[in-house]
Amino acid sequence: MFEEIYRNKRMSPDNAAALVPEDASLTHGLAVCEPPAILEALGRRLRSGDLKHVSVYSMLPGRPVAESLLDPLLLDQVDAFSWFVGPADRGLVRTGLNYFIPNEFHQLPRFIREAMDLTVAVTTVSPMDRNGFFTFGLSNDYISAAARAAKVLIVEVNENMPRIFGDSLLHVSEVTAIVENSAPVPEIMPQPPRPEAEKIGKIVADLVPDEAVIQLGFGTLPAAVGKYLSGHRDLGIHTELFCPALMDLVRKGAATGAKKAFHRRKHCFTNALGNREMYDFLHDNPSAESYPVDYLNDPGVIARNPNMISINATIQVDLLGQCNSEYMAGSEYSGTGGQLDYVRGAYRSPGGKSVIAFYSTAKEGSVSRVVPRLPAGTVVTTPATDVHYLATEYGAVNLKGKCTRDRALAIIAIAHPRFRDELLKEAENMRLI
Repeated sequence: MFEEIYRNKRMSPDNAAALVPEDASLTHGLAVCEPPAILEALGRRLRSGDLKHVSVYSMLPGRPVAESLLDPLLLDQVDAFSWFVGPADRGLVRTGLNYFIPNEFHQLPRFIREAMDLTVAVTTVSPMDRNGFFTFGLSNDYISAAARAAKVLIVEVNENMPRIFGDSLLHVSEVTAIVENSAPVPEIMPQPPRPEAEKIGKIVADLVPDEAVIQLGFGTLPAAVGKYLSGHRDLGIHTELFCPALMDLVRKGAATGAKKAFHRRKHCFTNALGNREMYDFLHDNPSAESYPVDYLNDPGVIARNPNMISINATIQVDLLGQCNSEYMAGSEYSGTGGQLDYVRGAYRSPGGKSVIAFYSTAKEGSVSRVVPRLPAGTVVTTPATDVHYLATEYGAVNLKGKCTRDRALAIIAIAHPRFRDELLKEAENMRLI
């Protein structure tokens, strides 16, 4: 029965792309769930002039989207919007050819349902089972809401996409068109860490008690923290992103989820980035569960985990404790993502802590990441009122309950020693000390 429905909806990428109407609003799966065959077919339609206008909504777009929909030569036909900026669209945003939409990650499904009239959603899914169900694979986040809100849903079935448990099912009856492709799922790993990462990893790991529930962001510092958590007992995982560092903690027996207050013994996430080894680990693994981002990143849901510890990174911190984690050189560099979701959720958790970790310097030590004031116009990702712990290779400080004088002194104490005298002078000029 379901196989017949599948066959009737299966078509070539070009025929599926032909279902996208003029003036459509379109969104696509995040990162490794971008469907390359469908996107390439859409690019061909745009280049031929057959599709004259489409509005594209992306989050951290990758190469398939960049090459097919964000080609600067097509931007008279494409209105491009970003919920989170990445290498593929950073230059377009900086030059006014792509428009950033401020958001907190957990809000996106509501944006899609209430603030958009979404025409088309396209994404990669895992193969259909005998009961007619695909799964959203490595990206559940907002695409599960978009799939149900869009008038047209086109899925690219890829045998290499892991099948994921949790609230990740999509039935063949909900799908408009099916395209098959067997391209390798992209592998995305953090850059190699700086030497200071080891110190930061140990400092932050010491803030994490046994039986805590953890969230790790993507990047070199969260990976370093994960290394120093391997001796912990019965950690739980409730994280926006599942990454190889978390897989290692599960395999080493440090993360069991046995003491979690809910989703016990389950490693919960909304998307996953890593290598093929990690994808194979997640595939058909009943202990790994994916949920939509408006549930998983809801600060109230996060706070239900006692001893919730969130660990994220930032670009700059000023002497008031404000964190800029997304703005650089006068333009949006990335996005708020889920940082504020987890900062607020972790602090609301009984015994919880949020930690924002960063290298004390940038540009090979020539620039301090601790600054007296954020540059004019800079976006504040995490307000001073929300920041809990800050950590660098020079230590960790708890800002909660501190006056502006004590905050400034604490932050200067974890800045690079080369810049501390200058920061103290600026703190005096600002009447903070």
